[in-house]
Amino acid sequence: MVEQVSTIHLAQNYPNPFNPATIINYQLGNDGFISLKVFNSFGEEVAVVIDDYQSNENNKITFNGNDLPSGTYVYRLKSGKYSESKKMLLLK
Repeated sequence: MVEQVSTIHLAQNYPNPFNPATIINYQLGNDGFISLKVFNSFGEEVAVVIDDYQSNENNKITFNGNDLPSGTYVYRLKSGKYSESKKMLLLK
């Protein structure tokens, strides 16, 4: 029996830098439960963008940083044991 390998592709947000909203595109290798979270430069979780079941297709979501101060943030997409992270810059 061959085990299927799930792959995640997380694209760089656009626009970057952004104020106050940006688009995050991602693709999943398999249907499944995912989480997309945003962390500040101290590693503290500042937003949960997605925490739900998603299908394996091209997906996109708009993140609004209106309530956050200017700075560098990391967004991380996780599905099972796979994860990918990217940096983004909020300028106000």
